[in-house]
Amino acid sequence: MGVISEFKAFAVKGNVVDMAVGIIIGAAFGKIVSSFVGDVIMPPLGLLIGGVDFSDLAVTLKAGEGTTPAVMLAYGKFIQSVIDFIIVAFAIFMGVKAINRLKREEAVAPTVPPVPTKEEVLLGEIRDLLKVQNERPRNLE
Repeated sequence: MGVISEFKAFAVKGNVVDMAVGIIIGAAFGKIVSSFVGDVIMPPLGLLIGGVDFSDLAVTLKAGEGTTPAVMLAYGKFIQSVIDFIIVAFAIFMGVKAINRLKREEAVAPTVPPVPTKEEVLLGEIRDLLKVQNERPRNLE
């Protein structure tokens, strides 16, 4: 089997296609989560904590000279990224928790047994009659 045909067999397998679809949907979902956190969660949180933004915190390791920029240790950006990650992770956790609760409620909902067809009812009656007939003692002569 040639390399091209092996690649073709690999690329069109269901798992690879499913994975590709998952990655594309995941990227789109990432934009939704980022917008949710940045546009819905962060503004009230910013008001609550007084608009604290850690991204400006830095230590100058070497001052800039002429056209050479300063060498900075921007630890504030790291702290801000960690805080953003915690907020995103918590928002996703709450969303998954809500979805799981809805799934549990669906699973607990009682299911109505299907109504038997006329043939099934008739076959059940025949089965019951045969059972009664076989249970009667037979005269052994």
